[in-house]
Amino acid sequence: MLQNRTAFLAAAAELLGPKGLTTDAQAMAPWLTDWRGRFTGRALAMASPASTAEVAALVRLCAEHHVPIVPQGGNSGMSGGATPDESGEALLLSLRRMNAIVRIDTEGRTATCEAGVILQVLHEAAAAQGLRFPLSLGGKGSATIGGLISTNAGGTQVLRHGSMRALVQGLEGVLADAQVFHQLTPLKKDNRGFDLKQLLIGSEGTLGIVTAATLKLEPAVAARSVLWAGVASLHAARALLLHCQRRAPDALEGFEVMPLRAIEATRDYLPSIRVPIEGEHPWHVLIELVADADAAERLPDRAQSLLESAFEQGLVADAAIAASEAQAEKFWQIRETIPSAERARGPAVQHDISVAVEAMPDFVERAVPLIEAEWPGTHAVGFGHLGDGNIHFHVIAPDGVDAATWQQGDGKAISRRVHDLVTQAGGSISAEHGIGQLKRDELARLGDRVALGMLRAVKRALDPDGLLNPGKLI
Repeated sequence: MLQNRTAFLAAAAELLGPKGLTTDAQAMAPWLTDWRGRFTGRALAMASPASTAEVAALVRLCAEHHVPIVPQGGNSGMSGGATPDESGEALLLSLRRMNAIVRIDTEGRTATCEAGVILQVLHEAAAAQGLRFPLSLGGKGSATIGGLISTNAGGTQVLRHGSMRALVQGLEGVLADAQVFHQLTPLKKDNRGFDLKQLLIGSEGTLGIVTAATLKLEPAVAARSVLWAGVASLHAARALLLHCQRRAPDALEGFEVMPLRAIEATRDYLPSIRVPIEGEHPWHVLIELVADADAAERLPDRAQSLLESAFEQGLVADAAIAASEAQAEKFWQIRETIPSAERARGPAVQHDISVAVEAMPDFVERAVPLIEAEWPGTHAVGFGHLGDGNIHFHVIAPDGVDAATWQQGDGKAISRRVHDLVTQAGGSISAEHGIGQLKRDELARLGDRVALGMLRAVKRALDPDGLLNPGKLI
């Protein structure tokens, strides 16, 4: 509990200067509500340090005054993990001023950057050097590297490149006792015990505050082929995925699935959208193949051959290949419009779930009719990254309900039911969006007892006073 508010704020202001600390309600307001608008909190102040040294000094000051800290990047998270509670006792710590790309190593194919670098800015900087950072998502214009690391973000390229855990080669962070963990050097081999950086990746700011990272880069994409296919079922889509992995394992970058219901929603929401193929196919598949400069010339033939063999094996009912980059972007626009189209249909509960890739078709085929039968009038829709076993499972409310009442009543009950089904299938209630405060209680209810015990033991060891992002994750 903060003993002397005035003394703390005076010391923090002296440490950070006028650009580094504010208590102005208007300046803080945009950062006190999460991106989805589900959680709104209050803060003692908002700190914006400009260096790792300032972060460490600030953490030390917070420890002396018993001030909780809520780290925040671009405030684009999906689970309320960067929003303070309503007590007004926590310090909101923004990393957005720490936005320097320190170095791009073109020979080693790495980028070293501060936590506040925006994902799109990193994409552009890497592209200028003939390289790319192979992680992208809808919020790339606001999401920061520190936030992406803290939530172990995924996106549409996980199938080939993995999530942030696979892309972080070095890390710097400030621990709860104000010590700086500094391991930015990207070593190919390092067998000195635990891989400690992995403790901070995905810990949602509860174990330490990420201040910088060294990230893996890849050669720039010289060519891509974007394909659209209509299939009879999610099982058929899974068979098509296996076919693509056999025929083009080195080129397959994305594999997204969309049911007809989601396609219809996008057409209602954005009438200018044109689905690339004719007919009302039960499921649609978006496939992206890429190649670097050495393989670019062969890519069109590989894409054509892949589709022809898929037709020969009866894996697709109809298909098309984007004839230009502009058309490829239009293919992707359909997929990226689904969340907005679903929101336009009315209130819904969204579930970011994963099960084993081979189990996903059976899971969706069981869960959709079950949920719709138990809550008449609802519509369940699963879409997303089938290639890595991550489906976004949305349940849309019946027409005419009061959104707030439904969310607090049936919505919560539906989420519990979906999470029960996922757990029974051996899956995860959070595939890529984190736990935050949205799923904290569900993790406590459904998580493996041994695993939860280990999480709590690590938290107690690294943050015994519970000052780092309290009320999140565990």
